Formats: sequence, C-alpha cells, structure tokens
Amino acid sequence: MLKVGLTGGIGAGKSEVSRLLVECGAVLIDADRIAREVVAPGTPGLAAVADAFGPEVLAADGSLDRPRLGAVVFADPERLAVLNAIVHPLVGARSRELEEAAAEDAVVVHDVPLLTENGLAPLYDLVIVVDARPETQLDRLVRLRGMTEEDARARMAAQATREQRLEIADIVIDNDVPLERLQDRVREVWARLTDRAHSAPAGDRE
Repeated sequence: MLKVGLTGGIGAGKSEVSRLLVECGAVLIDADRIAREVVAPGTPGLAAVADAFGPEVLAADGSLDRPRLGAVVFADPERLAVLNAIVHPLVGARSRELEEAAAEDAVVVHDVPLLTENGLAPLYDLVIVVDARPETQLDRLVRLRGMTEEDARARMAAQATREQRLEIADIVIDNDVPLERLQDRVREVWARLTDRAHSAPAGDRE
C-alpha cells in the first residue's frame, strides 16, 4: 500500500485533483467528508461542538449550521483550535479504519486540507500539493462558491501559506492551468504513484 497525502489551499482545486485520481484508480479517503460525518445529527461529535460553541451553531433541524460556525472560527484562531481539537481525533480514527479496509496493493490518497497546518506530512509515503496563486484562489472562492471577498480572505489567512505547503511537497500539481492540462498532469502523477507502489518499500520518501 502506498499512502499519499493530498493537500492544497482553499480554492486551489484539490477536490478536482482528488476526483481525477479516483478515476485513475486511487482509493480516496476524504477528510472533509469524514469531518461532516463525525458531526452529523445524533453523533457525539455534534454534541461536543454544540457544547463548545452553543446552540446557535445548530440549524432548526438540529444539524450543524456550517456557515454560522465557519463565521465564528475562521475569524478567531483560538476558536478554530477548539473546533479542531474536537473534530480532528474523530476524523483520524475513521480515516485509519478506511485505510485498513483498502487492498494491500492500493494507492490510498488521503485528501487532507489541513495537512500542512497539523504537521501530518510524516504520516504519508508521499505528499502531493495542489498549488494555485492566491489571486486564483480568491477568484474561485468569490465567483464559484459565492463567498464575500472578506470571508474568502479570512479563510485563506486561517490556513498555511503557499510557501509552507510547497515546503512539504514531494509532488506539486499546478492548478493555474486549463482542465485538459490538469488532467494530463494528474495522469503523469498517477503513473509515478503506481510505479512507486509496485517497486519501492512503503515509507521511502522521494
């Protein structure tokens, strides 16, 4: 099994890269998706979040009001740390379960938005960083996700810098390119990953 960490700043296009890797044959473990699962209605995770942030972060149907919670935590590093302390251990436990269920010869891609911030690079055989210029990120967040510019900048500022992400990268995928070029680049990377998975012991970093 080859364990790959995939990360990138918000709006860099990491989700598109993970989708393309799955098309190539990767087993995807999506930390964001798991993070939603562990705070679904009725879970201990949601109860802990409500205890920490108050009932105002719950929607009328009892689910998590993500925009309201996001507005609180992304403008306040201390509150963000509180949220992370609740959610991250739950996400880690579920991710390990899914990894253990994968085939022995699989290329397992862990899509982890906060890989850099949480110092998780040593957990993976390789780290892929999806890179885009900050101006590109901002444009995508405002134009495609409907965020205000202020909210988009706050979310970008709450993450690691572009330089910090690139520092931990074994492979960089430039996503300031048309989709066709991105697809070609992902196929190139997939060929490297499968070659590595079949020819080198897990744990050796390039």
